[in-house]
Amino acid sequence: MAHTVVEQEKNYNILKDAAGDIMILIRARMEDVEQPKIVYNGAEHALLYRNSHSAIVLDYIHPNVREQLERTSSVLVVETRDNSVIREYNVPMTFLKEIPLPSSLERIPS
Repeated sequence: MAHTVVEQEKNYNILKDAAGDIMILIRARMEDVEQPKIVYNGAEHALLYRNSHSAIVLDYIHPNVREQLERTSSVLVVETRDNSVIREYNVPMTFLKEIPLPSSLERIPS
C-alpha cells in the first residue's frame, strides 16, 4: 500500500487574474507532479495531491477566496524557488464535505 506524506504549506498565495482564473503559488518540491488534484471542502483548508505519495495542506484560506474556489473546476498551481518558476500545472478541483486525512497519512512540517 502506498504511503502518502502530507506537508503543511506555510507560505502560499492565491491570486486571480483579469480573466477570473485562479492561481496558487507554492514552494517548489523535488519530486515530479503526476495526476495532481485539489480536494476542497469550501472552508479554510484544501489538500493538494501532487502525486500518489505527496500531498500539501493549504491552511487558512482567506474567506474572500473561498467562494471563488468553490466556483472553479480547476486552478493553475505555480511552484517557485528563489523567485523563479520551477513548474506550473493545471489542477482539477474535487469538492467533498470533509477533507480526508486518514491516520495512515504521515503529517510533517514543511
